[in-house]
Amino acid sequence: MGGEVDDIRGYPTVTPYLLYEDVSGALGWLTEAFGFRERLRFHDDDGVVNHAEMIVGPDGVVMLGHPGPEYVNPRRSGAGSALVHVVVDDVDAHFERAEAAGAEVLLEPTDQEYGDRRYDVLDPEGHLWSFAQPVHRVAPEEWGAITPE
Repeated sequence: MGGEVDDIRGYPTVTPYLLYEDVSGALGWLTEAFGFRERLRFHDDDGVVNHAEMIVGPDGVVMLGHPGPEYVNPRRSGAGSALVHVVVDDVDAHFERAEAAGAEVLLEPTDQEYGDRRYDVLDPEGHLWSFAQPVHRVAPEEWGAITPE
C-alpha cells in the first residue's frame, strides 16, 4: 500500500532530501542556478521554511529541509557525504546558467569515457551537484565497468 500513497503524491521511488541552514534561500538559488521549480514549502510557527520540494526536469523531485538550529551545512562543516546527479538536455547551457548564478565550479563540462558530458558544482551551502547529458552510447565493459551475469 505504501506505493499507492507515493503514486498519489507523485514522488519517484528514490527522492534526494538535502538539509539546508536556509531553505528559503536555497529555493531561490536552486531556481536561479539550476532551473528547478518550487513545488511546495512548509513554514514552522516562527515562519522558518523547514520543508520544501522542488521539481527537477520532467519527473524528478528534490526535497529540502531544515532540521533545526544545531545543523551545520557541508560548507561550514567542511565535510560533504553525498552527490546529487541530474540528467539535463543541454549540459553546456545549464553550466553557463549555474556559473552565472555563482555556483562554485569543481569540474567544467567534460566528456566522460562512459558517454556523458558532465560538470560538477557546489551550491552556496556546499552540496555537491553533478549535471550530465548523455552524448554517446558506450557499453559498460568498454569503460571498465562490470555488470552482473
